[in-house]
Amino acid sequence: MRALLYDPIYRDLQSPIQGEEDMDFVVPQHIPMRFMHVKEDGTTALCVMHAPDPSQPFNLEQIAQYALIFGWPGLENTWQGIAFDFAYCMHWQTLFGFALCWALCTTSAAKPAVVRWLALVMARSGMYREVVASYNAAFPNQLMVAQYGSHLNLMQVHMPDEMAQNFSDNNTLHVLLHNRIPLDWMDHAYMYGMVYLEQQFHSPTMSMDIFCKIDDERIQRLSHYGTPPTIPQWDGWREISEDDHYRLLFKHDK
Repeated sequence: MRALLYDPIYRDLQSPIQGEEDMDFVVPQHIPMRFMHVKEDGTTALCVMHAPDPSQPFNLEQIAQYALIFGWPGLENTWQGIAFDFAYCMHWQTLFGFALCWALCTTSAAKPAVVRWLALVMARSGMYREVVASYNAAFPNQLMVAQYGSHLNLMQVHMPDEMAQNFSDNNTLHVLLHNRIPLDWMDHAYMYGMVYLEQQFHSPTMSMDIFCKIDDERIQRLSHYGTPPTIPQWDGWREISEDDHYRLLFKHDK
């Protein structure tokens, strides 16, 4: 709204933008050059944005921009697990959980099943901590040392598509342990798992009995462990930017 209030082109319109006839006036006259792509033949074309760089799986800002434009927030096919409000703000915790899930999965027909179980483990406070504690007790000379830093060595899940239905909690916890995912990362991803689980009660991807059982366990674990702590620098709501406003304007005008 700030862009609408302070931009003279919008402010001087005789009436608010209401339909395609107004967009025909606004868009051609007010496209910032940073959104224009020069093609090989010298002509220009509108470029809303590029897909997130797979080599930077934790570039949350890039993921947020892409989810806002192509996730169609508010519709049934929105990206599951990401929390939006009515002002198109997104919660950083859910963006982080989303990024972690996708960083651990390859692109295949089995990916939704792997992401689903990762999210459902995130939704149950303390589950991953229990597994790490059990592992360290069993192997005191080979303790799990979490990996941090800008260059992570993540081994993605590879499995035949027909095996996806057999993926479970145990497989998920093994993937997390094998990749030495930090405990505080899984704590921080709790909100993503909770939002993902809540969405399943509206459009379930498995038997509803499974989700009810997991939700009951989630509540029991909260009474025992409490709400997991968050990472302050990755917490709170991401507000829509001026560039986001333009991208939405161009995307919805197509």
